[in-house]
Amino acid sequence: MLDFLTLQTMTNNASVITLIYAVLLAFVLSTLIAITYEKTYRALSYSRNYVQSLILISLVSTTVMEAVGDSLARGIGIMAAMAVIRFRTNFKDSRDIVFIFASLAVGVSCGVNGFEIAIVGALSFIAAAFILYWSPFGESSYFDGMLRFNLSNNEHARKELENIMKKYAKSFALITLRDLAQGERLDYAYQVKLKRNIRKDDFISALQKIPSIRGINFMMQEATVEL
Repeated sequence: MLDFLTLQTMTNNASVITLIYAVLLAFVLSTLIAITYEKTYRALSYSRNYVQSLILISLVSTTVMEAVGDSLARGIGIMAAMAVIRFRTNFKDSRDIVFIFASLAVGVSCGVNGFEIAIVGALSFIAAAFILYWSPFGESSYFDGMLRFNLSNNEHARKELENIMKKYAKSFALITLRDLAQGERLDYAYQVKLKRNIRKDDFISALQKIPSIRGINFMMQEATVEL
């Protein structure tokens, strides 16, 4: 069995087992960080490419640190090579930058064989992210997407709509409501969060059963992910 403590000694030429262990640990910890980002994300949509980058950047930083080792010459050479690359990605949310740094920190810790530091640091970061997610600092609700349609202005149609929304949506909030056709029809815009295991197609099919509904447009999270 691989002795965990023997992997703490840094050498210029790390063994293959140590390299594999470092990369695998970086992958597992950065995957947990990526899952945490996805589970605690509050906005309407997130980039799948960004979530994948959280994992990949940890592996890259681990590889770089293993390559450098204790060699000053290697470090200067890698810094010169990295200086050629220009990163022009703009982050809309400062929270995204924090998660990038967390994955980098995990990768660097694994790359210098600081495995205990990587594990404790990553688990502490994940725990703090979930605590803040459920704390008063987090938002009270969030939504999967925006639903727009127009409906006949009568009590029966509104009752049918209300029953469907309560059946399929975990939460919903009316954003706009305006008159159409001299008040004969109403144009609705809702923010909606569907219940667990409810598919978008099932929700739309249920809405289409209302005889007087027209112009259904449901923009979900998947449709607004960066292309």
